[in-house]
Amino acid sequence: MSLQQTVEQTVTGLGYDLVEIERSAGGLLRITIDMPWTADTPVQPINVEDCERVTRQLQFALEVDGAEYARLEVSSPGIDRPLRHQADFERFVGEEVDLTLKAPIGAAAAGQVSATRKKFRGTLERTDDGAGWQITWRDEVKAKPGQKVSPKRLAEMPVHALGFTLDELREARLAPIVDFKGKKPR
Repeated sequence: MSLQQTVEQTVTGLGYDLVEIERSAGGLLRITIDMPWTADTPVQPINVEDCERVTRQLQFALEVDGAEYARLEVSSPGIDRPLRHQADFERFVGEEVDLTLKAPIGAAAAGQVSATRKKFRGTLERTDDGAGWQITWRDEVKAKPGQKVSPKRLAEMPVHALGFTLDELREARLAPIVDFKGKKPR
């Protein structure tokens, strides 16, 4: 059995989702896990005990298969979680994401956006027909240092939208936005 199959079988057998397998220099095998998601259950974070449980089980499974690695590391996806599958995109609709396209958007689709641009940050949404995906964003308002930007001026900024398919993406991740004040933005 291949390394991918062994890890996937072990992780899913314990009731977790496999997010990523990464091999690094020095024999490091890094496994990223997450809790399974359904629309009707609340999101539960991965904790240290979950990582320890998967680590112990993987050590046995990889030893039986004779997989070569020097160090095993099991962790949660973190605040900049990669989005790889259709289910990941469905789970994080309405969240801020960072996208990198395989190719620039092109002059035909550009409009007010640079035709050579590949990287975008915006809110993940379903398209109106429900068949595809899009992100929407507003350009930042240029303000002088020390000045506040009025909400009215922010509302006047045009909304940009970019439709995409999963095949057009090189990488998609949750935007690592940390709020140290403990308050939700309005």
